[in-house]
Amino acid sequence: MGILSWIIVGLIAGWLAGMVMKGSGYGVLGNIVIGIIGALLGGYLSTLLFDGVTVSGINLQSLLIATLGSIVLIFLVRLLPGRSPV
Repeated sequence: MGILSWIIVGLIAGWLAGMVMKGSGYGVLGNIVIGIIGALLGGYLSTLLFDGVTVSGINLQSLLIATLGSIVLIFLVRLLPGRSPV
């Protein structure tokens, strides 16, 4: 998947995860970063759990995996000490 695809999937996944995980948000650039890292995390977890399901372009499967990875990432970031609960 090319860099432009990662940015587009990351932007959409970060925005969707921000909508699901209500809170103060991270801004547009933060959502892209959260989305891209979430896509990597989601892709890694999906290959471990579902054997071969990967993030592979701009499609519904990739967006779902990236969004779920982003939700997990936001949840983990909020668990860090010193972070406000919102």
